Amino acid sequence: MNERDDFPRHRAWPAPPSVPPRHPSHQPTGNFRPPPPMQPPPPSATRSRPSSWAYRGIEPPLAGRRRRPQATRGWRRTVCLATFGLINPGPSAHERQEAQYEAVIRSILHGSYKVGVLGKGGVGKTTVAASVGSIFAELRRQDRVVAVDADTAFGRLSSRIDPRTSGSYWELAGDKNLESFADLTTRVGSNSAGLYVLAGNPAVGPRRVLDPAIYREAALRLDRHFTISIIDCGSTMDAPVTQEALSDLDALIVVSSPWADGAAAAAQTMEWLSTHGRTDLLGRSVVVLNDSDGHADKRTRAVLARQFLDRGQRVVEVPFDPHLRPGGVIDIRHEMAPATRRKFLEIAATIADLFASRPETTRDRRLR
Repeated sequence: MNERDDFPRHRAWPAPPSVPPRHPSHQPTGNFRPPPPMQPPPPSATRSRPSSWAYRGIEPPLAGRRRRPQATRGWRRTVCLATFGLINPGPSAHERQEAQYEAVIRSILHGSYKVGVLGKGGVGKTTVAASVGSIFAELRRQDRVVAVDADTAFGRLSSRIDPRTSGSYWELAGDKNLESFADLTTRVGSNSAGLYVLAGNPAVGPRRVLDPAIYREAALRLDRHFTISIIDCGSTMDAPVTQEALSDLDALIVVSSPWADGAAAAAQTMEWLSTHGRTDLLGRSVVVLNDSDGHADKRTRAVLARQFLDRGQRVVEVPFDPHLRPGGVIDIRHEMAPATRRKFLEIAATIADLFASRPETTRDRRLR
């Protein structure tokens, strides 16, 4: 029998002596070691089955978890507010798309940029210029954005932005004491979005004809203070002022009606740019099919959009909006329909993306 055989196999171990509870002031002595803290189970030991929160569509209130963005409108926002955030469906696909557009529009810019707006009369060219300018001004508060009326055929850009505008090209170009931005604001108007506007003609007095020299002098003064300029050009491509404006653009918006005749005029504009050596500007352009009267045929509009897309053009379709139809000041915040605003966000984001493709055109060159 070895040493292990004489050990009682069925002997019960004596119970440990009872230890009275320690007084709080008692400090452990000797070789006492506290037990190690409990460790959480390894990740592999946790259950992969989703919790009951997930089955109910509710976000578990865990500290430090990344919260889903909340919707800003519609039934999704109502549900989130009614449940104090316990049920958060998150933003809709439209809201997520708008957030992406806004991020592009807010991207960092270096230097100054000019965007021309072309189109024949009656297609909503001035409306598009004022709306796109307002979007840029609203989302780029750190910069200054101005809309410039370069339409010599009784342009009405100021009526869509600020009808109280008292200054014009002649006051801006002729006043040699306009040095600071505060001085400049006495000659331009502005709207609630922060968009400034230079009117094409004086508010009072006889009508004056804008010429390239006056336009150039006024543009140089604006370049000293504004990061983005939206130029509402005339409908005649051969007009001297339009020629002057086209020579200094970083991007172009060509506005067309969603009908065959309007699209034909837009196509002629593209052809003119190509034959007159402005293919670089043609490559930095976007076609806007603007339904200004609400009578557009969906099939015709789709065919026209496909024709421009097949030619390599960027196309954005703007739906009819009763707020834009009767004229007057454009309100992109409260009165413009959400679907319409989303399209103008897309146009502005497309233009902002085109800024990166412009040639090396610096602010210093424009200030000479």
